[in-house]
Amino acid sequence: MLDDHNDIHPLFHDAPSTTEFKKLRKRIVRQTREAIDAYGMIEPGSRWLVCMSGGKDSYTLLAVLTELKWRGLLPVDLLACNLDQGQPGFPATVLPEFLTKMGVEHRIEYQDTYSIVMDKVPAGRTFCALCSRLRRGNLYRIAREEGCSAVVLGHHRDDMLETFFMNLFHGGKVATMPPKLVNDEGDLFVYRPLAHVAEADCERFARDLNYPIIPCDLCGSQDGLQRQQVKRMIDGWEANHPGRRQKLFSALTKVRPSHMLDPELFDFAGLLRPNSGDQENSKRFAEQD
Repeated sequence: MLDDHNDIHPLFHDAPSTTEFKKLRKRIVRQTREAIDAYGMIEPGSRWLVCMSGGKDSYTLLAVLTELKWRGLLPVDLLACNLDQGQPGFPATVLPEFLTKMGVEHRIEYQDTYSIVMDKVPAGRTFCALCSRLRRGNLYRIAREEGCSAVVLGHHRDDMLETFFMNLFHGGKVATMPPKLVNDEGDLFVYRPLAHVAEADCERFARDLNYPIIPCDLCGSQDGLQRQQVKRMIDGWEANHPGRRQKLFSALTKVRPSHMLDPELFDFAGLLRPNSGDQENSKRFAEQD
């Protein structure tokens, strides 16, 4: 770790000197680096658009990626970007002032998607789907304008777990947020380097470094959101069985198509008995058992 105050990025100048924080920082950096390596996110010499909402997750994302780059472990250029969506009361000066003070290259973009969301979404319905779609479209445009090959988001382990159960309960499918994907146009990657990092760790990290958190009141003020219901369910499991979150997340990394029910993923019709006399299929059976 770069703990020498004279040789450290400004994002870490106010880092606590406690052993607890050092362990937290080391864990988040290690887990982020593991995800970047495991999912093949690095293209040397590329440029990443690091999306900043002003929440704890995006601050953690920016700080950890900056540390990895500072230490020579992330050979890409980083451009922080905040999309100001015109939400009433949004403190528009917080992020540009913070990023300037920290010496972070950045772009602030104003697009009034808030008015579109309020106009299009019927009363009583949630805003998240349309808001996210409009935000993503603008971020893709900005990434192209800035010569970036990837849009980098701050979704963490808990976001992925919640999305899995939302898809399971409400979408009737087994799926979650992928740590790496290609957009529909095929010209940009979308990365989630915090895929292995716990939400609680992001919260402690951003709080300990006194980053100026901006809450999302647009969605957070709505009751009955599916994601909040799922979050409470997982919280209950974790309270009764500590470590349950990590067990669930581990399961997402160990999917066995032969033990599911999707014939598009596994050739059940072509599966033969091991004593059928067909050596090739016998070997295949053994490998899937």
